[in-house]
Amino acid sequence: MISRLTISPMTIRGRTTFVRTTNTTVRGRSYLTLAKAAMTNNENCSCCPPYSTFTYTTTTTTRRLIPSSSSSSSSQQQQQQQRRGFSAATPPSSSSSSSSSSSPSPSLLSSIDPPKVAKELVEYLNKSWTAFHATANAEIMLQDAGFQKLEEGKSWTKEYELKPNGKYYVVRNQSCIVAFALGGLFESGDGFHIIAAHTDSPCPKLKPVSKRKERAGCIAIGVQPYGGGLWHTWFDRDLSVAGRVLVKKSGSDVVKSELVKIERPIIRIPSLAIHLDREINQTGFKPNLETNFAPILATAIKAELEGFRSSNNSKANMDKYKEMHHPIILAILAEELKCEPEDIIDFELNVCDTQKSQIGGATNEFIFSGRLDNLCSSFCALKALIDASKDASLQKHKGARVVALFDNEEVGSVSTSGGGGTVMIEAIRRATLSTKSNSKNNNSNDDGDAIERCLSKSFLVSADMAHAIHPNYSEKHEEQHQPLFHKGVVIKHNANQRYATTALTAYMFRECAKLSGVPTQDFVVKNDMGCGSTIGPIVSAQTGIRTVDVGVPQLSMHSVREMMGTEDVDICHRHFLAFYENIGRVDASLKLN
Repeated sequence: MISRLTISPMTIRGRTTFVRTTNTTVRGRSYLTLAKAAMTNNENCSCCPPYSTFTYTTTTTTRRLIPSSSSSSSSQQQQQQQRRGFSAATPPSSSSSSSSSSSPSPSLLSSIDPPKVAKELVEYLNKSWTAFHATANAEIMLQDAGFQKLEEGKSWTKEYELKPNGKYYVVRNQSCIVAFALGGLFESGDGFHIIAAHTDSPCPKLKPVSKRKERAGCIAIGVQPYGGGLWHTWFDRDLSVAGRVLVKKSGSDVVKSELVKIERPIIRIPSLAIHLDREINQTGFKPNLETNFAPILATAIKAELEGFRSSNNSKANMDKYKEMHHPIILAILAEELKCEPEDIIDFELNVCDTQKSQIGGATNEFIFSGRLDNLCSSFCALKALIDASKDASLQKHKGARVVALFDNEEVGSVSTSGGGGTVMIEAIRRATLSTKSNSKNNNSNDDGDAIERCLSKSFLVSADMAHAIHPNYSEKHEEQHQPLFHKGVVIKHNANQRYATTALTAYMFRECAKLSGVPTQDFVVKNDMGCGSTIGPIVSAQTGIRTVDVGVPQLSMHSVREMMGTEDVDICHRHFLAFYENIGRVDASLKLN
């Protein structure tokens, strides 16, 4: 190892200081270290108050080498490292004597390959900006896997032939989907093994009348907050809109529901400069969501010059739209949908962050994205159901494997497409009765309690995201219940029934994972803190189905940009597969009074 020390001057805002750089060569490779350089300046600048102290710290990114596996490391860990694209190696020694082990190239860290299912999740996230898009993309996945669509308005007994080994799904409101695969041994009254999640996420939504009064030469759009978001994270982001638009073209009597996603940034919520709010870092950022939260769409002069040019409509035709929405936003939607602005009847639009979901971190071990809560659970459940429906175990399964993805969980689930609605229980009831009428073993002396018997044998996994322990706020977690990245799906408990988990359901879920070698963790909120809730207590109370609440650990929950581990996506997918494959055996082993 050869080290070379260099001291160089650096000028920062008229003051000269010195920095120390060390260039270390190990086996022909150079490693540069730039020491910290601090400068104190008591002179005033044009943008900062008097007597400010500035500390400038400059660092370089150091290439972290992969440490050698200890003697206690398992062969499974070594195989996992090899699967990710690198081999174990020791870093260079700090002593003058060189190590005999070889070091990987620093560039190798950026090429570490995350699990395939994590990459697939990122693709799903980038396509699914809203609950409508998430449901539409789920429908595509199911159709590609051979699932048949059922219409709620048709007779499932007369117009469809539901049978064992069959795969089906039903959609409600374009934002909620229930899919199920009937086991090869399924009979009327058998249980449904369900994984339920939700498709919605906190975000601003456009108001029914989004036009706001022009202020300071700018045009803004009116929005209302949906769910409990970390709204300060939406400031200073490149935003756009996406959602559902009702279109009725001129000369037609048909109203179509079209999905739209404007991928370029068209709006922004700028924050106030610190010079105009000197106390913000001491008192906190507390925006008024009515007056300070309106995204800026355009300047008034540009809208006046350009807004009407995008359409050939007469001023009279456009006037009626100006009463509710700015013509420029309608022109943008019309351009995307290839229609005229007057063809747009109404819409449900979310404000969305345009930054793509992506894999990141020093070793590609994280996903940075919006809507991880709860599209991660939704995607893993879908993929597990599809994979389980291909497996030979479905032919031997006495029951049904189900995924239910609800809307409106973030606002209480009380809606036609929410967990408090009827879509899942109706799908179970109709599938049970329809299969009964088509069953070769249909008993004419059946006592009519097939639904009740089905629900008593069923099991629900309420899958929502969990709180990973935050390294900067570790005091927020109870010391015995601190979920970590890469350590397994979290089983969530609450004595006040904010979660539906019981000792029995926790055991059953944990045992399913154990049989397939998948790890689990446990979480309970601190006694001096409030606890969130899920669809678990709602659905279990309405149906009587045994329920466990679980989730994948994440950070920045309800932020515009959330964070989770790539390995946790793989663990979650494997755990849901284990649930489908093992729940029947675990349930059969129970001997309860």
